[in-house]
Amino acid sequence: MNRRNFIRNTSLSGLSVAALTTAACNATDQKTKPMAGTTGDDVFKDDFALNEITIDQLQEKMKTGEYTAKAVTEMYLKRIEAIDKSGPAINAVIEVNPDAVSIAEAMDKERKEGKIRGPLHGIPVLIKDNINTGDKMMTTAGALALVGNKAAKDAFIIGKLREAGAVLLGKTNLSEWANFRSTRSTSGWSSRGGQTKNPVMLTRNACGSSSGSGAAVSANLCTVAIGTETDGSVVAPSSFCGIVGIKPTVGLLSRSGIIPISATQDTAGPMTRTVKDAAILLSALTGVDADDAVTNESKDKAQKDYTTFLDANGLKGKRIGVEKKFLTGHPDVVALYKEAIEQVKKLGAETVEVELLNAISKAGEGEFAVLQYEFKDGVNKYLAKANAPVKTLKEVIEFNKKNEAKAMPWFKQEILELCEAKEGLDSKEYKEALAKTTSCRKIITDMMTKDKLDAIIGTSIGYANLIDLVNGDYDTGFYFCPPAAMAGYPHITVPMGKVHELPVGLSFIAGAYQEGEIIKFAYAYEQATKKREAPKFLKG
Repeated sequence: MNRRNFIRNTSLSGLSVAALTTAACNATDQKTKPMAGTTGDDVFKDDFALNEITIDQLQEKMKTGEYTAKAVTEMYLKRIEAIDKSGPAINAVIEVNPDAVSIAEAMDKERKEGKIRGPLHGIPVLIKDNINTGDKMMTTAGALALVGNKAAKDAFIIGKLREAGAVLLGKTNLSEWANFRSTRSTSGWSSRGGQTKNPVMLTRNACGSSSGSGAAVSANLCTVAIGTETDGSVVAPSSFCGIVGIKPTVGLLSRSGIIPISATQDTAGPMTRTVKDAAILLSALTGVDADDAVTNESKDKAQKDYTTFLDANGLKGKRIGVEKKFLTGHPDVVALYKEAIEQVKKLGAETVEVELLNAISKAGEGEFAVLQYEFKDGVNKYLAKANAPVKTLKEVIEFNKKNEAKAMPWFKQEILELCEAKEGLDSKEYKEALAKTTSCRKIITDMMTKDKLDAIIGTSIGYANLIDLVNGDYDTGFYFCPPAAMAGYPHITVPMGKVHELPVGLSFIAGAYQEGEIIKFAYAYEQATKKREAPKFLKG
């Protein structure tokens, strides 16, 4: 959940965008320790052997015997200790899996016996800490109130990962409660995990709420990771950290076993360094789940292998909508966007300017109300069956009040309190707000039909803002997550370039279950531009 959207579209916080933007002038409250290996120009010397390695490359090395899954897992665990907990101290990983090495050993044993489960066999994956793992790790959404919550069983998508042979390396930090706690929170901060830094520039934010997953993938702490999104929480941190992120159609991946915000908008999604790795990870996670009825809609629509859509010529002959709003704003960001549009044309696509953000503006007025109602309903249902010390949202709120110094040292819990005050899902206000937000589906579909579009592109989000725990997040302009989020439609972001060393992503969105098409378009753009760069861990 990316809180910036609600600061822009509601008056809840009582702060104007202009007032929030002045926070850009404020120095970060975080003190950055000197880093071992930092040179005079503030560049961190990074010679990690697995830097920027892909799933295919790792599989080849394990096939030839150069590496084992155990060796790869141990290398990543040492990497986490060296630069996540020490050195640059990114703080992306909230907990490592004590069973990671034993899982890797089991996958090595299977490989020796000639059994290869698939492309994820022996591949280390980090998981966002709002996704249940039925093991020794906790699932807390970063909240002190949930410390001790060890799930009785895996979330459905974690079961799919284990079936695929992946090594669960650990859990990633996040914006507490997926950034749905306060109107002036700082993305990437949780009371359990502290502040996650952007590895590109350590004084900068990794965005919310899948900040730990985004930072970990960018910093090469794992091969791939999983985040979750309600509105922007896979796409925005992927853009901020210079990686690829996919927010799938709601229904493609099961949400059972994931601490929720919204039954209408929530979904997990891959966060990777390449489009191909994202396609591989997405392929492993799909499936119809009896515990999540919406997944029934994905039957006969989900693809077994999304890598079949990878086509360097995939934009040729296509008709792509260009979000017009992003043609104005910060000149350097606009320049990147215009360059990307020209590249899309060079790759054989015809472009048409559209005004999707204006078209959905009225629909967006209902989003916050929908999320409040659904958060209360979903969290109460989750906690009722969980092994957490708190059993209701009301008890979470009371815990935070009693432990204010540790649970709420920087910002409070206005959003939690607003949610608790809401009635049930039979409320007239909820039903009207839901109808308003889901009208985005028709708006997008009608626009694409009218203009004969295959996809719509836009700037994913602006450049990363400074970490500012005193004032909270501020808007740096540009945000293309709401349309696909409210519609429940697929969205992919791919690196588009940098502004003053800060990455900015290009987004492709399309209609329901069109993941294959947007993967194709993003891959064509990625292969032609190669904008992904390993982070330099700059001091800022």
